[in-house]
Amino acid sequence: MKLLGPAVGAWYKDLQTGATFEVVAWDPENLTVETQHIDGEVSEYDLDSWRELLLVSVEEPEDWRNPYELDGEDFTDPDLPFHPEDWSGPLNNIEPEFMNGVEDF
Repeated sequence: MKLLGPAVGAWYKDLQTGATFEVVAWDPENLTVETQHIDGEVSEYDLDSWRELLLVSVEEPEDWRNPYELDGEDFTDPDLPFHPEDWSGPLNNIEPEFMNGVEDF
């Protein structure tokens, strides 16, 4: 098995524990690797401990946002206009009593 170096943003699976985590920081001066597990737990390894782990590189899990209670709406820009798919809501059938600029004769 080849030794995997820590790459920030990369996901790994520890074959001994079965834990899936992402590398969130790598400090080459102090030789430490900070990781965040899929359940939100943060841990730190020194480089010697990192090299002892049995790791495989994995794809980003589909449900990695669940522990943070994020959904797709959290990534939408609130400044963009909202365009509903269905314009036939019940309020669209209400006719106003008067319209500015229009007079009945």
